[in-house]
Amino acid sequence: MESGPEAFAGVAFALFGAGLLVWTGACVRAGEPVADGVGRSSGTALALLFGVLFLGAGCWLLL
Repeated sequence: MESGPEAFAGVAFALFGAGLLVWTGACVRAGEPVADGVGRSSGTALALLFGVLFLGAGCWLLL
C-alpha cells in the first residue's frame, strides 16, 4: 500500500500527464501551435513524449 505523499505525487503526475496529452490533442486538432516559439512538429512531439512520461510515472507511483 502506498504512503500518503507517494499517492499524492502519483495523482499529481498522472493528472499533469493526462492534462498535457489532452492539451496537445486539442491544439493539434485545432491546428494551433502547442508552444510559442517552437516548431509545430517538435513542440507536438515533445509534449506527447513528456505527457506519456508523466502519466506513466504517475501510474507507476500509484501501483
